[in-house]
Amino acid sequence: MAQRNTWQRDRVRAALSDTPGFVSAQELHAALRDDNTGIGLATVYRALATLAASGEADQLQSPEGEAIYRACSSEGHHHHLICRNCGTTVEIQATDVEEWAQRTAAAHGFTRAEHVVDIFGLCATCTAAAGRDD
Repeated sequence: MAQRNTWQRDRVRAALSDTPGFVSAQELHAALRDDNTGIGLATVYRALATLAASGEADQLQSPEGEAIYRACSSEGHHHHLICRNCGTTVEIQATDVEEWAQRTAAAHGFTRAEHVVDIFGLCATCTAAAGRDD
């Protein structure tokens, strides 16, 4: 059953698109609250879940285990390089990871294998800045 599009979901979608990098539902809700939208946190969570399920948003877990989201600019399965410091994100294809996941699943008798692989580190800019701070 298709979900109807609501002004709240449209507003969450727009706010997510205007946000660089990944953001938590709480952070997005705070931005919407600051704009006096009247959109509640539960609505933000539901809208983000719908956007992620439809492929309009990427959802992953931060190193701290929190669900974070960003407007998706790629179609299909892909992975990310994410700066832990500034949030810069690069979408990558990872053929080696795809092949490894399928081989590993098959070796253990699994079919229809799915996986999530995201790499967190420091981008070149943050690495250079960290070197200057030492």
